[in-house]
Amino acid sequence: MEEKEAFGIVLRRLREKKGITQEQLAFRCNLHRTYIGLLERGLRQPTISTIFSIGKELKIKPSTIIKLTEQEMVKKPSGE
Repeated sequence: MEEKEAFGIVLRRLREKKGITQEQLAFRCNLHRTYIGLLERGLRQPTISTIFSIGKELKIKPSTIIKLTEQEMVKKPSGE
């Protein structure tokens, strides 16, 4: 699994756990709703500033988001 796919899975899980919509998260992070959707579907790779912004709004450390992404990648290695 590629990094951007794993990040998307993690982002969706964290966002849904907080009970907010893509639109709400996008507004709070000053991003476009469609960009959040693209991130969640693994079609875009976030910048460091995006990860920090998302972390701030979801009240989770950016390093934790990265760690969760790494763990997700181990679950299903690329090419399987």
